[in-house]
Amino acid sequence: MQPKRKSQRKKDYDYSQPGYYAVTICTQGRSCLFGIIDNDDMQLNDAGRMVNDTWHEIPDHYPGIELDVMQIMPNHLHEMIVVSAVGTAPRGRPYPGKEKGQARGPVSTGFLSLPDVIERFKSLTTTRYIEGVKNAGWLSFPGKLWQRSYHDRIIRNATGGLRRVRHQNSN
Repeated sequence: MQPKRKSQRKKDYDYSQPGYYAVTICTQGRSCLFGIIDNDDMQLNDAGRMVNDTWHEIPDHYPGIELDVMQIMPNHLHEMIVVSAVGTAPRGRPYPGKEKGQARGPVSTGFLSLPDVIERFKSLTTTRYIEGVKNAGWLSFPGKLWQRSYHDRIIRNATGGLRRVRHQNSN
């Protein structure tokens, strides 16, 4: 029997409330699967480009989620996510969970929480990565693609309000 893991989420904080979050997600065992660093420049491989593309699709699948800057590294990624109110599914598009390869789970009628967004991103990228291993010869991964949890920071300014910063994505 495995010992119960302590949650890394902030105690008594509602991650479904609108917020601006900095998140770091690591590959299982810190496996370098997404490319290499060459002369201080991250060179994405096909798997890294898939992760990047999947990241940028999130607002298309999940209304109320905005993206800011993201940096993919060989074995982890840093991203900033804005969680806001969820409206209806975009016209002509099914709700999340109804598309091939899309993570399944309950669709929020109010706010999609940060853990929901991360779980769905991990699930979809894992499915797509497995397809790349089978069909394109990508490096296989041991067990799971992603570590079980992730690190997050709630971004606030000096007065306690949410800080919004916009950056250009270099990928």
